[in-house]
Amino acid sequence: MTVEIDNRQDIIAFDTAMKDVVHQAVASVMEVVDREKNVEVSVVLVDDPGIRELNRTFRNVDRSTDVLSFPMIEAGEDAGELDIDPETGEIFLGDIVISLETARRQAEDFGHSLAREVGYLTVHGCLHLLGYDHEAEAEKQMMRLREEEALGRIGLSREGEG
Repeated sequence: MTVEIDNRQDIIAFDTAMKDVVHQAVASVMEVVDREKNVEVSVVLVDDPGIRELNRTFRNVDRSTDVLSFPMIEAGEDAGELDIDPETGEIFLGDIVISLETARRQAEDFGHSLAREVGYLTVHGCLHLLGYDHEAEAEKQMMRLREEEALGRIGLSREGEG
């Protein structure tokens, strides 16, 4: 499993411990959904103006947000079209973009650590890459269950934040 992290902002420090949280979050999602770990995920860290621009460009929503996911395979597409790295054999799932500015604000609002918020946003984004959504209530409930299970496995559940 490969998790590429590209820090494109310089407002909030992103240290080795935070990188570990991102790696653990992706690995935990793969375990929760019982998927092989022969995957590659890209996580891009931006500021609020950066994510606002992406949100405006790709979703026609002119405001910042916390996380955006860009899956390589859309729901209903042929799985035979997977983007597989010939050198590693890993399947590229797509990109997760996180605004660290928004993540910090949300962590403060919810009264938990930035690490927990970044872990949550990584898990949430990764589930979107795998086709999970939260438009319908049943889908939302399933996604929330998977999120909490993945976060619990790495000690970042609401009750057991580490």
